[in-house]
Amino acid sequence: MRRLLAGLSLLLIATVPAQADTGWTLVNSYPHDRAAFTEGLLIHDGLLYESTGLVGRSEIRIQRLDDGRVLKRVTVSPPYFGEGITIWKDRLISLTWRHGKGFIWSAATLKKTGEFRYTGEGWALTHDARHLIMSDGTAELRFLDPDTLQETGRIKVHTADGQPVPMLNELEYVNGEVLANIWMTNRIARINPASGLVIDWIDLSPLVEKVRAEGSGGMDDVLNGIAWDAKAKRLYVTGKNWPKLFEISLQK
Repeated sequence: MRRLLAGLSLLLIATVPAQADTGWTLVNSYPHDRAAFTEGLLIHDGLLYESTGLVGRSEIRIQRLDDGRVLKRVTVSPPYFGEGITIWKDRLISLTWRHGKGFIWSAATLKKTGEFRYTGEGWALTHDARHLIMSDGTAELRFLDPDTLQETGRIKVHTADGQPVPMLNELEYVNGEVLANIWMTNRIARINPASGLVIDWIDLSPLVEKVRAEGSGGMDDVLNGIAWDAKAKRLYVTGKNWPKLFEISLQK
């Protein structure tokens, strides 16, 4: 089903008017577990937090950035397919794909402390200063109260001429914008979270080609994963089953 939706997504994205993509440069690369089917990614206190998907292989990990060593991990047990994560205060909050259930964990120990419910699918999470921001595979972003985890509103993500941008996937909040992977494409959308307008695109096709040239190239091994280190002002990206995590610098 996801592959059928991906085909529809590509057709819709192909109709989006061309814009001058945000430029970027490759700064550094780090080891990344090729077996990690990346669904969520973030930096917290200098450590990399990652959630992985697939039923029976879903987990959440805390790992060192420089060498990829896993310091802590917890399994998201079947029948759940792990999806996006974010950290609010001392809690790590995670989604599952199609079960309408999320989990709450200690950000320090990964001990599960609670659960919550939502309608529809869960794809990704990030947050601003007041809300959690969630994607569900559509062109909408949902806003959740970070304490109650109840939905408080939605916006539709669209281009300047009003076309919706579906398949919003992994999210990261960076300097007042939401960055969103568009599933099964090589582009990241830069979104104004107040209006839903796509400000610009970040085309990472050269990174995708680099990874495929090094031996990764399965249909599902797509760009997915954005992490922003707000303290160090560094931006990282990766993909599902990619052997590397890349640090990039945007040229605005």
